[in-house]
Amino acid sequence: MEINLNALVTEQRNPRTEHIDEVPTEELCRLINQEDQTVPIAVEKELPQIAKAIDVIAAQIEVGGRLFYCGAGTSGRLGVLDASECPPTYGVDPGLVVGLIAGGTEALFSAKEGAEDSDTLCEQDLRAYHFNKKDVLCGIAASGRTPYVIGGMKYAKALGAPVLSLTCNPASQMAALADISIAPVVGPEVVTGSTRMKAGTAQKLVLNMLSTGTMIKLGKTYGNLMVDVQPTNLKLIARTRRIVMQATGVSEEEAESALSQCGHHPKTAILMLLKGVDASEAETLLKACGGRIKEAMVK
Repeated sequence: MEINLNALVTEQRNPRTEHIDEVPTEELCRLINQEDQTVPIAVEKELPQIAKAIDVIAAQIEVGGRLFYCGAGTSGRLGVLDASECPPTYGVDPGLVVGLIAGGTEALFSAKEGAEDSDTLCEQDLRAYHFNKKDVLCGIAASGRTPYVIGGMKYAKALGAPVLSLTCNPASQMAALADISIAPVVGPEVVTGSTRMKAGTAQKLVLNMLSTGTMIKLGKTYGNLMVDVQPTNLKLIARTRRIVMQATGVSEEEAESALSQCGHHPKTAILMLLKGVDASEAETLLKACGGRIKEAMVK
C-alpha cells in the first residue's frame, strides 16, 4: 500500500524546531514545552464533538453496550491505558471499557508496527469479544489512515454500532467513516513524524474526557468525588474514607463505621449517612436510581 505522508499534517516538518539539535538543553526543553502548550487549544476546538461522543457512549452503556477503543502503537497503548483505569477508578466491570491494540498484549511492551497494516485483525479482535450493535467503537490513530483501525471501524458500522474516530489529521479516511469525528489538529511534531508527542498528548486528553465524561453521566461520581472507587490498596482505602468524609461532613470514625457496614462501598456509605438509612435500604435506593446518589436522596 502506497502511503502519501506529504498529505498528513502530523508528518510535516516543524519550522520552529528545525535547529533543535543545536541549542542548549534548557532551550531544547523550552521548545518542546512551547509546542506542548498548543495541544489543549487544539483539543478545545473539538469539545462539541467530544460532548456528542460522550452522550452516545453513555446512552449505549445504559442499554447494555460497551465502549471499545482500537489503535496501533502509541494510539493503541493510550486506548488500553484509558480502558484499564476505569475499573479501579469507577468500580465498573473490566469488560465495560475495552482497549484493543494491533498485535495484542505483546505490542503493549514491544513495537509490533507491522500489525497495524492488517485490515482484518481488528475485526478478529472484535469478534473475540462478541462486539455487537449495542457497543461503541472508537478508532484511534494520529494519521487517520491506519488499516487495522479502519478495518475495525468498517466491521462495527456493518453491524450498526456507533463508530467514533480520534485522529490528528483533518479530513482523514477514519473521519469519513465515523459517525462522530474528533480531530484535534496539533500540527507538525517537534521531531518530524514522532506522533507519540503532541498527537499522543492530544489523544490522551480526549480519551480522559470520553471516559470521565461517560462515567459522570452514568452516576459514577457525586459532584467531583469518585464514589465508586474500589479500595484495593492502602492509598485507595484512605481515599475511600476521605471521600465519605468530604461528601457527608462526618468524622473519620463515623465514615469508617458506615463503610464497614456496606462492604466499604463509598457510594452506599454516603447515602446511608446523608439519608439516615441502613446499608440494605441504601443499596436498594441506589439500584432503583441507576446508582445516582442525588436521585436516591429524593426518593
